[in-house]
Amino acid sequence: MGRFFVTCRRIVWVVCAVVLTACSDRPAFHAQEITGAEFGRDFALPDTEGKVRRLADFRGEVVALYFGFIQCPDVCPTALARAVEVKRLLGAQGERFRVVFVTVDPERDTPEVVRAYLNAFDPAFVGLIPPDAATLEATAKAFRVFYRKVPTGASYTMDHTATTFVYDPKGKLRLAVPHALGAKEFAEDVARLLAEAP
Repeated sequence: MGRFFVTCRRIVWVVCAVVLTACSDRPAFHAQEITGAEFGRDFALPDTEGKVRRLADFRGEVVALYFGFIQCPDVCPTALARAVEVKRLLGAQGERFRVVFVTVDPERDTPEVVRAYLNAFDPAFVGLIPPDAATLEATAKAFRVFYRKVPTGASYTMDHTATTFVYDPKGKLRLAVPHALGAKEFAEDVARLLAEAP
């Protein structure tokens, strides 16, 4: 009996070693993997047509969620231009790559302004406008996003988190994409998420 348990224990260790090796051989994402994160689980915000949107509306697609503002001089347009390139690199799969832009400057970013701005990149991009300051604050907090109004003479600009949050086709938060990640690497990560849920 003792030998039996020893043998079983050895088999269990071998199986565990094989599983761990297989997991370690899996190629890592280029972006930061945050699977299982306890934040950013959903949102409920009106789009540029006034329809309240949630993550469930985009089930079956990889969603790239980005917080920014229209008068952003360089970071936001760079992020959106990269998303356009990611979609191009994905080819036919690009139809399942959805960009969702949430403004942190609803005071100036009206639905009409946001729609016109996103159309310049891709009409399929979705724009969300928090209806008031309290909703913006609550949404940003739920996603651990920082934003702050910074006076600039007679006007102001916005400091904000430049990370893109990526959800898989099942609606699970999977990746935090840094602003510096290239379109090619981003596209490879998106393709991998699409392959997980064909």
